[in-house]
Amino acid sequence: MLRRGLRLEYATLAWNVVGLVVLAWSALAARSVALAGFGLDSLIEIGASIVVVWELTGVDERRQRRALHLIGGAFALLALYLLVQGAVVLAVRHHAGHSVVGVAWTALTAIAMFSLAWGKARTGRALGNVVLETEGKVTLVDGILATAVLAGLVLNAALGWWWADPIAGFVLVYYALREFVAIRKHEST
Repeated sequence: MLRRGLRLEYATLAWNVVGLVVLAWSALAARSVALAGFGLDSLIEIGASIVVVWELTGVDERRQRRALHLIGGAFALLALYLLVQGAVVLAVRHHAGHSVVGVAWTALTAIAMFSLAWGKARTGRALGNVVLETEGKVTLVDGILATAVLAGLVLNAALGWWWADPIAGFVLVYYALREFVAIRKHEST
């Protein structure tokens, strides 16, 4: 089970590293704040996966607490990023161009992240490893964010609804903050 947890984290790392390149190129080509922001989310996911790999290679209570603290910080950063990005996009009424590559990548990312999140949650429960299970929630948020970005890109391209993406991002702020608070409560017990 430990090897399975590590394989899930390595798959997440590989996906997000490739995603950084694809998203950077797509964001520049379309001048898309949403795609650029989604690339930043990939950095958070890379950081969280590195933390879990570190924790899985030497499980002890102190490491587990530190790993949870770092993952909680990633949730807080994600919420802050989504709030700032959404507010800026709405305030300046930024209209991004269209990106077929961005739409395809976010669709594939949603599928990949939901699958990885399910595997991490299941493996984390089987191992009794709260860090892997919690990082699975980061991956789930990444899948939800991919879906929201995808919806925003499609609605912008199909209907000209430039504001759909930042609005969808605000929904995720609640989820990210809820997970951050849950981790903080767990840390204090």
